[in-house]
Formats: sequence, C-alpha cells, structure tokens
Amino acid sequence: MKKSSLFIAVSLVTLSLAAGAVASSSGQKAPKQVQWAFDGVFGRVDKQSAQRGLQVYKEVCAACHGLKRVAFRNLTEIGFSEAEVKALAATYQIKDGPNDDGDMFERAGVASDYFPSPYANDNAAKAVQNGAVPPDLSLIIKARPDGANYLFSLLTGYEAAPADAHLAAGQHYNPYFAGGVLAMPAPLSDGQVEYSDGTKATTEQMAKDVVNFLQWAAEPEMEARKQTGLKVMLFLFVFTAFAYIAKRNIWRKLH
Repeated sequence: MKKSSLFIAVSLVTLSLAAGAVASSSGQKAPKQVQWAFDGVFGRVDKQSAQRGLQVYKEVCAACHGLKRVAFRNLTEIGFSEAEVKALAATYQIKDGPNDDGDMFERAGVASDYFPSPYANDNAAKAVQNGAVPPDLSLIIKARPDGANYLFSLLTGYEAAPADAHLAAGQHYNPYFAGGVLAMPAPLSDGQVEYSDGTKATTEQMAKDVVNFLQWAAEPEMEARKQTGLKVMLFLFVFTAFAYIAKRNIWRKLH
C-alpha cells in the first residue's frame, strides 16, 4: 500500500515537472489564479458581475468578436428582465429572409435571435483583421485550458516587450499568450466603460466581469448541473446509510 502511494506521488510530481517544462519551453506564463464565484461544487453565477460583463462585451469586444451561440432571451438567466432583453435585441440589425421576392433583408432583432457576428463571413473578417479571424467568444472559456484564469490573465497581462522579442508592426507583447506576440492590442483600460451600478471600471474589474459573463455563456447550465449533482450525492449518502442499517438488522437476526 505504501509503495503504491509513493508511486502515485512520484508520478504526480513527474507530471507536474513535465507540464512546467512544456510551459517554460513555450515561453508562456502560467495564468494568474483568481477566486471565482463559479468555482467548486457550490459554484454559482455572479449575476451582477455577468451583467456588467455583457456591457464590456458590447462596448469593447463585440466590434471584433462574435457570440453566435448565445440567444438574447437567455440573458434572463443572469437577471435581465424580458423587457430589457427585448429592448437590447431591438438595437441589433438581423439579416433575415428571403422575403416574397427572394431577397434577403435586415430587421430589428427579437428576443429569440442570437447575437449577430460582426462580420458577414470569415473572408470579410480576414480582410479587416490582416488575414486573421477573431475567435467567437461563445465557448472561449471552455476552449482554453484553465480558461477563466487564462482569459483574465491575457486581458490584464499586456506589458512592454523584452529586449530579445521581435515584434512586427501592429504586434503586441503578452507573456500569457503562446509565443508572447499577438496582433490584438490591449483591449481594456481604466475607465473605458461607465457602469450603471457605480462600480469603478478598472482594467482588472472589467476583465473579471467579462470573464464571469463568458463563463456563463459557455456553460449556462452550470448552476443546475451542480445543484443536481449535490442532490444526487445527498441521495446516495442517505441511501447508503439506510442500506447499511438494513444490512446490520438482517444479519443480526440471522446470528
């Protein structure tokens, strides 16, 4: 038993060192570790922060990044009223059709619509973004290892490039990005948005808020899933206790 435990411990240490070596060789810093409300078995959505995160997405991120898997009506899950959702949807122009004449047309959005892409297609995105297609943010938190911490670190991690870094025109340095060099400039700066609830819009606060929003967008069923899991665990605990008591009573009678 001791040998087995020792083997497991040594294996874990070896794997950790190997992972560190890979990260070191890529030159990418490990993400900052942040305490999130959605972490752990009792994790929940910080709805107020997520609402502010939607504002950051709309005012800062939406010009380049889509959110195609999120419907306006789903925003009621983070505390928006139906009236607020309808009003927000109506501010977007949605391509629809064809009409009776066979033509596509644009109309005001409704609650059942999804957030529209900022580009007509990938080629249009490449033409605007120097050949790159900015990733859709619907599942970005789930698409990256340690996604929430990675995105927070990326948004708050821009710094001056070291002397040995080679940046072309239009490139920027961020040690939390693989390779350290990316085309996206720092998207957040203090006071960039004005929160309606009076929260001070520091770079770190805006980064936390947009991460909370995108975590919900990527996993809207999280709270329900965790609550179901806790109920199942409670049921199994009670069932096991009753089964144990029944076993003891049955075997006592047999003896």
